[in-house]
Amino acid sequence: MIEVTRETKETQISVKLNLYGTGKAKINTGVGFYDHMLEAFTKHAHMDMEVSCVGDTHIDDHHTVEDVAIVIGQALRKAIYPVQSIERFGNATVVMDEASITCDIDLSNRGFLVFELPIGGKVGDFDVELVEEFFKAFAFNLPLTLHLIYNRGKNKHHIIEGAFKALAVALRRAVTVNENAGIPSTKGVL
Repeated sequence: MIEVTRETKETQISVKLNLYGTGKAKINTGVGFYDHMLEAFTKHAHMDMEVSCVGDTHIDDHHTVEDVAIVIGQALRKAIYPVQSIERFGNATVVMDEASITCDIDLSNRGFLVFELPIGGKVGDFDVELVEEFFKAFAFNLPLTLHLIYNRGKNKHHIIEGAFKALAVALRRAVTVNENAGIPSTKGVL
């Protein structure tokens, strides 16, 4: 079990995770929709994750969403790097009713984000602009190359949840153990 904590004037966060788990989640960020997305991510990545955050949500949810993503990325970095004996690349297209989202990742040890989800406004009380902030902080703190591409859809909840689930499945595929892979790079290091 990997554990990472982070404490700032804006947030106090603890993340525990087991990369090769069974999908058990215990998430409490104080932001309901975000908790739901992280539970879906954990379930479909087949990892176990506990997240606890006390944040300045009386201001807004920005610091909580971004800082939790930073800590999850850091915990996954400890669990994954140095990359060895895994597939390295993963991709998935997830559909939720009318919505379809594709995620491609490379556990490259280089942070990069392509974010092509045409969303704005709110889902309930949740500011949809924070979705990109999550994926940016996640990608640059793990780090990995992450492409999220919108194929179709209208319902913002479905589009966002599809993105979190697509990332989860792509990550699960990328960390699939492959003893023959060694260090999966022609450079000899990632």
